[in-house]
Amino acid sequence: MKELSHITQQIKERLESYKSTLVARETGVITRIGDGVIFADGLGSAAYGELLYSGDCYALVLNLERDKAGAIMLNGGQNVKAGDRIYATGKVINIGVGKSLLGRIVDCLGQPLDNKGDIAAEDYRFLEYPAPAIMDRAAVTKPLPTGIKAIDAMLPIGKGQRELIIGDRQTGKTSIAVDAILNQKGKDVYCVYVAIGQKASDVSRLAAMLRDKGAMEYTVIVAATASDSAAKQYLAPYAGCAVGEHFMYSGKDVLIVYDDLTKHAIAYRELSLLLGRPSGREAYPGDIFYTHSRLLERAAMLSDRLGGGSMTALPIIETQLGDISSYVPTNVISITDGQIYLERQLFNSGVRPAINVGLSVSRVGGSAQCKAMRQVGGRLRLELAHYRELQIFSQFLSDLDYTTRKLLTKGELLTEGLKQPAGEPLDTPLEVLYIFIITNDLVSDCQPCNLDKTVEKIIDRVRNSCPDIIDELAKTGELSDDNTAKLLSLMGTRG
Repeated sequence: MKELSHITQQIKERLESYKSTLVARETGVITRIGDGVIFADGLGSAAYGELLYSGDCYALVLNLERDKAGAIMLNGGQNVKAGDRIYATGKVINIGVGKSLLGRIVDCLGQPLDNKGDIAAEDYRFLEYPAPAIMDRAAVTKPLPTGIKAIDAMLPIGKGQRELIIGDRQTGKTSIAVDAILNQKGKDVYCVYVAIGQKASDVSRLAAMLRDKGAMEYTVIVAATASDSAAKQYLAPYAGCAVGEHFMYSGKDVLIVYDDLTKHAIAYRELSLLLGRPSGREAYPGDIFYTHSRLLERAAMLSDRLGGGSMTALPIIETQLGDISSYVPTNVISITDGQIYLERQLFNSGVRPAINVGLSVSRVGGSAQCKAMRQVGGRLRLELAHYRELQIFSQFLSDLDYTTRKLLTKGELLTEGLKQPAGEPLDTPLEVLYIFIITNDLVSDCQPCNLDKTVEKIIDRVRNSCPDIIDELAKTGELSDDNTAKLLSLMGTRG
C-alpha cells in the first residue's frame, strides 16, 4: 500500500506541474508549385512578407488573395509537391548582423559562402525595415571621398547620399564602386558590397582583390550569383541593406554598393510574372518603382538624436546603348541624389573613368565637399564642359584662333589629368594638390603624355619643401591663402 500511495503522490505532483502549451498555426494546402513559386489555399490570415514552411522548404509570401497566397521559395523544395500541407510561421524573414560578418561572403539569408565556418551573429534585423523619417535625418554635409579625382572634384559624394553609377556594360561602373571601397581604409567606414546576378567567379575574384589590399577587414559581401534563384537575387539588396543598417544605427558610417539594380529589377519581374501579377511598361510590375525606392530611401544621414550614423548608397544601373531614358534607369535617377554617367565613347577613347560631365550631377554639391577641394575644383566642371563643346565644333574648322587653341590645349590637359587607373584611389590632400596644379596653368607647357610625371615631381617638391601644407590639408581640409601663395611660389620655380 505504501508503494501504491507513493506512486499516486508522484502522479499527482506531475499532473500539477504539467502545463499545456497549445500552439495555433494556420495550415494551408499547396495547390501548385514550380519555377520557384508556391500557390496555396487556406491561408486567409497570412501576411505580406510572412514566412511559410512545408517539409524542407521555406517560402516568402508576396501575393495575397482571399484564402489564397502566392510565395517564393527560399530553399529546398525538392520533396514538396502539390497537395502537401503548408504552415504559416507568423515570422518575418531576417538576417544575422554584426562585426562577425566583416571579411565574409554571405547569401541573402546570412549563410556563409566562403567555406570559413559558421558566423555567430551579434543581432538579427528584418530584411524589410522602414526608412528613417524626415525628422530623423540630418543634412548631408560630411564628405565621403572616393579617391577618384574626377568624382571628388566635380561630383562630390556626402555621407548619407545616394549617388547612382550608370552606364553601358564594361564601362567601369564596378571599378568606381570598388575604388570607393578601397579608399575607406583607415577611415572608420564599414562597407557592404551586394553582388546581384554576377558570375560566382567574378565575386570570388573581387573578394580576393579586396583581401589582397586589406579592404575585406571592413567589408561584407552579400552575394546572389547568376546560378542562384530569382528569389535570392531579389532579396540580396535588402539583406545587404539590413547588414549596413546595423552599423548605421550603432552610430557608424557605412558605404553600400548595389551591383547592380538592373539585374535586381529583372529578377523581380520574373517573380512577378510567375506569380501571375499584371505586367506594365517593359513587362515590369506596377510596383517596380516602390521596390527600389523603399530600398534606397533607407540610406540616410541620421540625426544626432539617433546616434549620427550614416549609410551612403552607390546603386549601379546598366544601360543599353547609352539609353538612360528607359524605364528602370529613369526610375532610379528620380530616386537618387545624382548620377555618375559613364559613356562608352569616352571609355573606348582611353578616358577612364569615362565620366560624361554634362550628364552627370551631384545634387548635394559643394555642401558635401571639403573646403580645399571646393576652392581648387570650382571651375573644373565648367571648363571641361566648355572644352567638350569646343572639341565638337573644332572638328569642322580648319583654322582656329589663338584663344580657341589655348582653351583646347588646356582642356586636353584637364582631361588627361583626371584620368586615373582602377584600383589606385588617392588621398584627399594629393587630389587637392593635383587639381590645384592642373587648373592653375602650372603645367600649360607640358605634353599630355608627360603630365603625370611632371605633376608627381611637383608634388614631391611640395612634400619635401612644405610638408606642413599636406598636413594641414589632411587635418582641416582647408587651403589657406598663405599656403596657396607658398604653393604658387614653389611651383613657379620648378626646374
